[in-house]
Amino acid sequence: MITKHLAARVAVYVLGLLILAFGVAFAINSNLGIAPVSSFPFALSLVSGVGIGFCVAGFLFVCLLVQIVLLRKDFKPINFTQVVYSFIFAYFVDFAIFVKGDFAFPTYFGQLAMLAISLILIPIGLSLYLEAKLVPMPSEGVLLTIIQKWPDITFSRLKIIFDCVLVASSILLTLIFLGSVQGVREGTVITAILVGKLMPPARMLLSRVLGKMGFYPPAPPAA
Repeated sequence: MITKHLAARVAVYVLGLLILAFGVAFAINSNLGIAPVSSFPFALSLVSGVGIGFCVAGFLFVCLLVQIVLLRKDFKPINFTQVVYSFIFAYFVDFAIFVKGDFAFPTYFGQLAMLAISLILIPIGLSLYLEAKLVPMPSEGVLLTIIQKWPDITFSRLKIIFDCVLVASSILLTLIFLGSVQGVREGTVITAILVGKLMPPARMLLSRVLGKMGFYPPAPPAA
């Protein structure tokens, strides 16, 4: 029973990452701005001249470092594998982009439609892979750590705050050092605000569906 349940959790986890990757791919093809979680590393790369890959790696390291500082002795070594799963997710994004190719709806309203599709897929993907309760990616891991320390705040609310802080930091950084906003457009702002708001209904719906499919193990008998 335990092995079967673990296999189901892994399947849900992988499916969630894959759906999330396609959501990111639709957002990229909308050409309405970079993803909120990537906005600050992107801005840092533009300002410093350092490669975007190195800046993303640095951002992931900072997310892990915050977890270590907050959790201290409660930080488990397995959490270091968050970086590994981030690279797996990056591969999924490349795969999703390859499958989609250059497909995009024409006109600005078409771009908004692409963004709307991404706003459906991203909350579903996030909710699925978090529902599996395996190792999160660093950007979500740091949010879960904060919630663990301060349980009064909800994940969806913290997600909105986190994304908006990253976007605002990116805007300020590029404005100060480059004289104009780079990478951030209306799609970035819309995503930062709406993904967190759309997660509660997505998680509620998916939790019911997964429960009916027997995803959750049965409760132990009363003593």
